[in-house]
Amino acid sequence: MVRSVAGVTLIELIIAMAILSILMSGILPLSYMAYKRSHEIELRQNLRVIRTALDEYKKKVDEGRIDKANDESGYPPELATLVEGVESTDAVPVIFKFLRRIPPDPMTEDGEWGLRAYADEPGSDIWGGQDVYDVYSQSDEQALDGTYYRDW
Repeated sequence: MVRSVAGVTLIELIIAMAILSILMSGILPLSYMAYKRSHEIELRQNLRVIRTALDEYKKKVDEGRIDKANDESGYPPELATLVEGVESTDAVPVIFKFLRRIPPDPMTEDGEWGLRAYADEPGSDIWGGQDVYDVYSQSDEQALDGTYYRDW
């Protein structure tokens, strides 16, 4: 009478582990790339949202619906102004709010954006502080397409 043995042999276990490690070595780079791509999509979307809000603020200033001093560019003094809102100059004043919240920079740990003023040089990393003309990522990493996030 032949007796069956329950369990797996050491060779079967080693072969199963080898197959799993081969599969994992192919899956991990793909999952990292998918993770990075999703952050890049979020970065592009957040940049678009903030830049659109900055443009809408400037448009309201150009239309004369928001006051500005003669020496100002017409852009908000800080990003928080887009969330807090600003009172209009209309006959019946209303508060213009351009964002519900400031979306974070997904490429940095603190989520803070780099700021550029209207008078700053293009590509400048030092904010002049007068207004917020543009935002950029403070990450030094390269995107999947080879460009740097701070140049987007």
